Amino acid sequence: MELGLTNKTALVAGASRGIGKAIAQALAHEGAQVFLVARGQADLDQAQDELRRAGGKVATLSADLATESGAKAAVDACLAAFGAVDVLVNNAGGSLGTGPFDVATGEDWRRVLDLNLLSAVWCSQAAVGWMKAHGGGAIVHVSSICGREYCTSAAYSAAKAAMIGMSKEMATDLARHSIRVNAVAPGSILFPGGSWDRRQQKDPGRIQQMIDTELPWHRFGTPEEVASVVAFLCSARASWMSGACVVVDGAQGRAF
Repeated sequence: MELGLTNKTALVAGASRGIGKAIAQALAHEGAQVFLVARGQADLDQAQDELRRAGGKVATLSADLATESGAKAAVDACLAAFGAVDVLVNNAGGSLGTGPFDVATGEDWRRVLDLNLLSAVWCSQAAVGWMKAHGGGAIVHVSSICGREYCTSAAYSAAKAAMIGMSKEMATDLARHSIRVNAVAPGSILFPGGSWDRRQQKDPGRIQQMIDTELPWHRFGTPEEVASVVAFLCSARASWMSGACVVVDGAQGRAF
């Protein structure tokens, strides 16, 4: 299916590895110019090299999107590199090991909310001005099934739930500017260096038990499986999808 992304410009946050990197690769494969943003310069350089070897048009910026200044700098740098920001994918995030409600400190809450929720707020606010002035665009927030149902990290669940709620409000508010906004809610995704990879190495028996009892397909999802859904949501083929939260979890979640 031709997605109509050729020569579009996509800014992908949290793009140096895992789901974000796979999203950047999927968009580049569809002909988009991709601007990668993350904190780690070494991983960004590697991702950029891989995309360029595959023929992609790519630029990068190392920035802390958990700050308003970092988010604005990322959008400004994307505009300077490619002159557009047709697509924004807000993928910066992580639970940061903060744990349940009675354990997480005030500082834990601030760090998790800044990284997972406010990074998406700040990047979106910086990008929406250009989209309004140039006929519209598409924004995808990468949330989690932890934003739809119980998970053990209170701050992370709250941030991801807020992201889903914000997606609906943004979609309604920005429809008059032809800007579509959707969310995706991945389940447990395995990739080198990711949280499930670390847990698997630390306690393989426990993780295998989880795979056997909690994952209906008896395997983790892959970043590429999430990326394919995100690429569709970013495209003209999803022109009547806005305000949705698309679950990509192999039936792992319990919510309807």
